[in-house]
Amino acid sequence: MRYAIKHITRFDYAAPVGFARCNLRLRPILWSGQDLIDYDLSIEPGGRTFPARAEAGLANVTRLVVESPARSLTITSSATVVVNRPIPVPSPSDPTLREVAALARTSRDMGPASPAAYLFASPRIALDPVIRDWCALDLDPDRGALEAAIALARRIQHDFAFDPSATLVDTPPREAFDARGGVCQDFAQIMITGLRAAGLPAAYCSGYLRTLPPPGQERLVGADATHAWVLLWCGPDHGWVGVDPTNGIWMAEDHVVMAIGRDYADIAPIDGVVLGSGAQKMHVSVDVEPLG
Repeated sequence: MRYAIKHITRFDYAAPVGFARCNLRLRPILWSGQDLIDYDLSIEPGGRTFPARAEAGLANVTRLVVESPARSLTITSSATVVVNRPIPVPSPSDPTLREVAALARTSRDMGPASPAAYLFASPRIALDPVIRDWCALDLDPDRGALEAAIALARRIQHDFAFDPSATLVDTPPREAFDARGGVCQDFAQIMITGLRAAGLPAAYCSGYLRTLPPPGQERLVGADATHAWVLLWCGPDHGWVGVDPTNGIWMAEDHVVMAIGRDYADIAPIDGVVLGSGAQKMHVSVDVEPLG
């Protein structure tokens, strides 16, 4: 499937901002099952951009510096991506969770996609014992890795309510877990907590999900949003396998990977420093258009 993706972020400031320095992680990375065909980034009213190094995880980072006073800033990211990713099928020959954990601990890969980099607690994801015990019901060490991963994702999808008002971007996983509600970021971080607490390498994946309008209705342009899900390393043969606990499905043709990290802090689409006074408002519009 080929997608045209447009991601527009607009900041409106109560007073002119004299300086801004931001990290943009908006260009989709190269990842198994997808190819980036073209990409364009535009800034209004303007600013200097240059490549920067990802401090953690896998991301294409662009540094934006705005040095002229501005009352608003609009960042438009446009990409064409082709996704050809089959749906995983669990098999009796899959490695068990016990085998995956052992393989991850002995991995000598020191790159940003190394399973060893995703075994431990991270700044936003603590190894909470209550979440660990709840997730453990699906994580028998002798269970096949793919079977266990989709079972846990589907239990989260079943037991938790999607409620954008229940959490904020910095809500800890335990608070979302206790509320039994939240958004995709919360569900991904709850699942990652349980997997890492079981000794398994789990990563936070940020990107886009194609959404389908209700029957008889047209697709709404700009009504999509960024999405988050989980990658579980399932041994050297399977590599990283994606599961989406918000929807209880596999990462497949409807998912476009933008960046991968230990948690949201590693791969936020935009972060940085703004020097100014007064409040700011942010509006985000995302459009994922299937081209066939």
